[in-house]
Amino acid sequence: MTIRRIDLRGASAGAPVDYRAAVPRAEFDVEAAAHVVQPILDEVRTRGVEAILELSARFDHVELTDIRVPAAAPARALAELAPEIRAGLEESIARLRTTCANELESDAVTELARGARVVHRKVPVGRVGLYVPGGLAPLVSSVLMNVIPAQVAGVRSIALASPPQAEFGGLPHPTILAACALLGVEEVYAVGGAQAIAMFAYGVGPCERVDLVTGPGNIYVVTAKRLLKGRVGIDSEAGPTEIAVLADETAAAAYVAADLISQA
Repeated sequence: MTIRRIDLRGASAGAPVDYRAAVPRAEFDVEAAAHVVQPILDEVRTRGVEAILELSARFDHVELTDIRVPAAAPARALAELAPEIRAGLEESIARLRTTCANELESDAVTELARGARVVHRKVPVGRVGLYVPGGLAPLVSSVLMNVIPAQVAGVRSIALASPPQAEFGGLPHPTILAACALLGVEEVYAVGGAQAIAMFAYGVGPCERVDLVTGPGNIYVVTAKRLLKGRVGIDSEAGPTEIAVLADETAAAAYVAADLISQA
């Protein structure tokens, strides 16, 4: 992996650095991707599972006969997971559950007068569709960061989609499946990209439509969210990761490098 470096040391000796200009931005944005994504959404809406299977062959280079992951696959992936990775996931799950539980909001009740009461209440949605990228790298953390808040909030129905991988027989990455097994997520689909967001929004084949779609993704996933916003709720239009790692000579170089590489 090659990481492009921009050295700004000493650049602020004169005029302050405008970091928005110094850091390059992607030229291919949501507006530019819309003409590519809209036909995909239309295909999934009108042709359903058949369109998704064709899109998986075109974009993921995987020939599938079904979009739903067999029930036995996550359990098998968990059984084959390296013990140290399982231990790390279990610890992360426990910590995140505690964090999310502490973030739950209770009802806010305002007594304005006798018989006049205003109650502010947060109610969980009925069903969510969670997207987990799996192209360049399996973002296993996205499984935890999307599933656990939904579970703690009380969402009754959770579906998860992640791209099919030719290397793993058309299933999502096994570590993603193992995380699903640890969390008790049984409805998993081998669908990636904009077509996964369309599947959630329209309800396709075995996947009933959802109330809300969450999870990170590439420019095509973000564009699909924008185009389908209103038909389905979305979390946000997340852009590229922008993280600063501040380190001096006392930092462990391996940890700093790992942080940089994980975001690259």
